[in-house]
Amino acid sequence: MSLSIKPLGNRVVVEPFEEEEVTAGGIVLPETAKEKPQKGKVLAIGPGDRNDEGERIPMDVSEGDSVLYAKYAGTEIKIDGKKLLILRESDLLAIVQ
Repeated sequence: MSLSIKPLGNRVVVEPFEEEEVTAGGIVLPETAKEKPQKGKVLAIGPGDRNDEGERIPMDVSEGDSVLYAKYAGTEIKIDGKKLLILRESDLLAIVQ
């Protein structure tokens, strides 16, 4: 997927992994009953913040990483019908190996 958005500073664009729509017992969950996802794939990263001398601080994540992020973090946007999140790097909790 070619992404037409480039995040600025220490921000990343993440595509959340969708949760299962059916429980283990076979109950179909409506959109309003689903948990907000907290795991996703990094699609784009910004250049990083600047330190006091004006030099760029490299990001700890890279494109393609699977990450865990805070539940209500970021700004949700829609591009080409896909839900994406723009998050600060500090909202990312971990890289999933």
